[in-house]
Amino acid sequence: MKNRIALITGITGQDGSYLAEYLLKKKYIVHGIKRRSSSLNTERIDHIYNNKKYKNFFFLHYGDLTDRSSLDKLLNTIVPDEIYNLAAQSHVAVSFEMPEYTAQVNAIGFLNILEACKTIKKKIKIYQASSSEMFGLIQQAKQSEKTKLYPRSPYATSKLFSYWIARNYRESYGMFVSNGILFNHESPRRGETFVTRKITIGLIKIILGISKKIELGNIYSKRDWGHAKEYSHMQWRILQQKKPDDFVISTGKNYTIKYFFNLCCKILGLKIIWTGKGLNEKAVLKGFDKKYEKLKINQIILTVNKIYFRPNEVNTLLGDSRKAQKILKWKPKYDIKKLAKEMLEEDYKRISYNER
Repeated sequence: MKNRIALITGITGQDGSYLAEYLLKKKYIVHGIKRRSSSLNTERIDHIYNNKKYKNFFFLHYGDLTDRSSLDKLLNTIVPDEIYNLAAQSHVAVSFEMPEYTAQVNAIGFLNILEACKTIKKKIKIYQASSSEMFGLIQQAKQSEKTKLYPRSPYATSKLFSYWIARNYRESYGMFVSNGILFNHESPRRGETFVTRKITIGLIKIILGISKKIELGNIYSKRDWGHAKEYSHMQWRILQQKKPDDFVISTGKNYTIKYFFNLCCKILGLKIIWTGKGLNEKAVLKGFDKKYEKLKINQIILTVNKIYFRPNEVNTLLGDSRKAQKILKWKPKYDIKKLAKEMLEEDYKRISYNER
């Protein structure tokens, strides 16, 4: 049987690396696009690229979604069976500072993919990584595929364009284009500027005596957090359906950032109390294991800083994934405690090793 060919944009990211591993296990030939950069950014996939058994199954190409000519050339050379568009400027806060770049990559970049595929005779299945941020100012308590969308950031607005252009090309040209509306998904491979990694890395650095405290923004934002590895499996399953469609992927449970921080402290054996309100709210250390020699009682380990608040806040997101549960057989295996524990353990291994 001939190996199926997949092309992953954003392969060097969290989702791209997990998806590449999963597809290789399923005997795919995997091609990935990465942007040319003066700094190395392939650490999440180096274990694949350097593995000799994948020599004839895993290939990397330089490319840029905003460069239509390079996309045309790559797609006509590779002619994939499936495309997973995971590339994006994915940081919401950064999108307020770089709205034009965010729109070029997240919106026009995906449109370039669709236009390039439209000229290829082979029927290519296309997955578009949509986002729960599109729900923004929420219109109902739990958000499903039928919930009205109200984006609250340049990032979410750019994703909304891609979501609708996917549906438009599906209906106008009969293309197989599906949206995965994924709620927040984390892992030890999550970017270090995202809040969950800021917390896990920050706490590990505190217990190792490398830093004193963490600064965060709105600690009362509530998010529906799952594991990126599981969500990448659903990306594949979405493209295995007979007809293109859109699916919400979520755990159906949400927690505040403050809860996630408290949970991480509990896992590490740190006893804290909270003092103050608003911008003056702080987490103060009141007890810890004797092995944490660098810590001090009454040490302030978290403060709130207004520079980390967004111009437009999305206060709560909670996914309704009943459609995916029924059709894709979706059932998350990770709960928030298991996720936090894995992230803390991996960050501890990495940071303590680097400090030797």
